[in-house]
Amino acid sequence: MCATLILAGQSCNQSAAPLLLPRLAASGSCNGHYFLAIHPIHPPFLPPVPGRRHHHKTPLPGARGRALVPAARPQLRIHSAPAPARGEGPRNRPGTDQMGGGSGGRGKGMPRAMAPVEEVDVAAVRYKPAELQAPHLTGFPLRAFVWLLESPLLGPLVTSILKKQNNMTQMLQHTVIPERPMFYPEYPPQEPERGVVTLGDDRDPVDRVEEALSCLAPYDPSGRFTSADEKNPFLYWKIRDFAYAYRSGITTPSAVAELVIAGVEEWNNKKPPMPMLIFFKADDLRKQADASTKRFEKGSPISVLDGIFFAVKDDIDCLPYPSKSATTFFDEIRPVEKDAVAVSRLRKCGVIFIGKANMHELGLGVTGNNPNYGTVRNPHSVDRYTGGSSSGPAALVSSGLCSGAIGTDGGGSVRIPSSLCGIVGLKTTFGRTDMTGVVCDAGTVEVASPLTSSVEDSVLLYSALAGSRPMDKLTLRPSLLCVPNLVSSENSKILQSVKVGKYTEWFHDVPDNEVSNTCEDALNLLCSTFGCQIEEIILPELEEMRTAHLVSIGSEAFSDMNAHYQAGRRTEMTLDTRASLALFKSFTSADYVAAQCLRRRIMYYHMEAFKKVDVIATPTTGMTAPKIPPSALKGESDYVVSAKLMQFIFAGNLLGLPA
Repeated sequence: MCATLILAGQSCNQSAAPLLLPRLAASGSCNGHYFLAIHPIHPPFLPPVPGRRHHHKTPLPGARGRALVPAARPQLRIHSAPAPARGEGPRNRPGTDQMGGGSGGRGKGMPRAMAPVEEVDVAAVRYKPAELQAPHLTGFPLRAFVWLLESPLLGPLVTSILKKQNNMTQMLQHTVIPERPMFYPEYPPQEPERGVVTLGDDRDPVDRVEEALSCLAPYDPSGRFTSADEKNPFLYWKIRDFAYAYRSGITTPSAVAELVIAGVEEWNNKKPPMPMLIFFKADDLRKQADASTKRFEKGSPISVLDGIFFAVKDDIDCLPYPSKSATTFFDEIRPVEKDAVAVSRLRKCGVIFIGKANMHELGLGVTGNNPNYGTVRNPHSVDRYTGGSSSGPAALVSSGLCSGAIGTDGGGSVRIPSSLCGIVGLKTTFGRTDMTGVVCDAGTVEVASPLTSSVEDSVLLYSALAGSRPMDKLTLRPSLLCVPNLVSSENSKILQSVKVGKYTEWFHDVPDNEVSNTCEDALNLLCSTFGCQIEEIILPELEEMRTAHLVSIGSEAFSDMNAHYQAGRRTEMTLDTRASLALFKSFTSADYVAAQCLRRRIMYYHMEAFKKVDVIATPTTGMTAPKIPPSALKGESDYVVSAKLMQFIFAGNLLGLPA
């Protein structure tokens, strides 16, 4: 499948990083097509650069807070399902617009007909910027808007207007889509990956972590534990730094635990406060740290992850805490009886969990706004959003309070906050991580994924987390679980053969030209340093991809919540969550099936692109971290900002690609 390389500040400061993350993501389930997401170096706001200008339009937002990135080529191929064959071959029928569809009868009362996907002449497709139409609301206007959306009489009218204004009604209900639906990402058999070490889905996570550790370059503490480091204003301590410090007696997990406890208290008492954790028990943290300290004293640590501090997003089960998904009530209807599989795998490795991290309520937003527990602020600029929905995990890692976190990503929820906070977010292949014990575990776009402060830490955390559940092994047929072997001479110059796909018009269609210019500079640096080649590509039907993702994740989210929604629990949710659910409620079964037909078309276009390139590169987000309006702290609906943040995230979720 595809994978994403994230270039961001200290998150990618080792020379192996450009090689490591694309191959790591590819090894998750695809054999070499990559999604390359580039985000600007933090801080999350950038000064303007004179002389660079663009015109900007934005797409409609998705839902359930999560984000996508860019793409890649075929030897290392991507999971996809080919569109059904139609006739002898392509007839190169040009599309009439961005959708790439041919025009059928367009007279009065006649629906639009899309050309079969394999007949679309991609070269004739012209990029068409999308312009979202939606209000920015807070306070009483937001409350009134939600009342209208939920009104049995007026709600259908309001949602109908919104969908028509944004071309969704025409796309889903007045267009003939010839492809059969693809209800979840379908991947063909994969060729064996070269230059990797196979970890094995069924192996103990401790063994997998040790195998992954052997694939990293030898650890050199001299560059980390020096007097010069003490003069730096900030330094991300990596997993191997902590492991070395514990084994060398420089410090202990118990000593670090006291610093974490003090740090959490300090952030909570700031003006304004930083509520990064919803649930935190100092005594439980000390208990875990004490057990780890004793293992080191006996000379028997479990793994390189022993004593490493991690956070868990509040929609993932982790004892002794409830899982509320940042609501005020969800623990009452869904009690936690045991750890999620992802958590249990890390716990086996000796990881210390500091608590349950804040998030956008139910994951239905990408800013991190949460009136229930307080909005998490960006550690690099506290008047700005972290991004969401994994806002707490990203802020905790970015602030240095923990080395990593587990989040969930159904629409950029790991990648967006990682980008805005200057850390590494890896959205894994659909089905690669076991979702048992995650609140939303039955959808077709969401995955549990790691957030870390460095690329090499992503390798170690991923090796512990990964492993499909039995049913996914039967239906998805994932490729062998593996990680790149960075000590192999075979990989020393592998980037010289990598072709990076770039859809230039899409790449630069952002409201802040500093985003595209900075990412352009980073991409050029990658190519000039490692010898990669940039190839121009075209990806048709980007607006259709956004709509298909929104309908898919929205319908699945409402299905998850419908019983509680109908039982009256909606009044206990935040206003922006209620607005999103009211929109999702308006999607019909026919809309959902149409979205899955579009999913198959989008998969076909990406598979064709991967025949030319190994990686498709885009910015991670279409804007830097947005400021938090004071009026938004009690609730906000801003689909225009959400659309900018989600502009490049959709393929990773809709197509199940690592990103």
